[in-house]
Amino acid sequence: MSLKERVYSVLTVSATDTFNASISSLLPKSKYSPLHIVSSVSAAKRVMAERSYDFVIINSPLPDDTGTRFAIDVCNTGNTVVLLLVRAELHEDVYDKVAEHGVFTLSKPTSKPTILTALNWLTSAREMLNKTQKKTLSIEEKMEEIRIVNRAKWLLISNLKMTEQDAHRHIEKQAMDRCIPKRKVAEEIINSYT
Repeated sequence: MSLKERVYSVLTVSATDTFNASISSLLPKSKYSPLHIVSSVSAAKRVMAERSYDFVIINSPLPDDTGTRFAIDVCNTGNTVVLLLVRAELHEDVYDKVAEHGVFTLSKPTSKPTILTALNWLTSAREMLNKTQKKTLSIEEKMEEIRIVNRAKWLLISNLKMTEQDAHRHIEKQAMDRCIPKRKVAEEIINSYT
């Protein structure tokens, strides 16, 4: 699936009606759906507790907070990409605080082309996070398979008095002879001895 066909969920945190209207017009439903707009950090936290979003766009300051800590927390706890818009005079200081956590920043006021460019950055970052997440899941699955095979080997060692090398060979040979994964053989061994 190409990037043009993908759809991203967006949470916008902004207390400014003009910004909310502008950002809504820049985010067509064909590419950004659902689009949820809240006006405070506390409301954003409640919404984020119920579901995750691909992008969070924060228009700082907000009535209850600057949004800086929230932006960092969102980046540190999930696969959400965050864009934080801050006043130009504060941009450098805020950038120094949030950049190491993966938060993207823009100084305000900004233009439509700049926001569209930032949306492209968010898309690229989100796709990279997706790839990393898939690799992590693959590694976790492989580690689980190794744990299961090792458990089966130790059962063979303790019950059939095999050496570790013989137990390993036994599992591999069974898997090759029967054309099934080593994990399946190991699970069968575990089931027969427990």
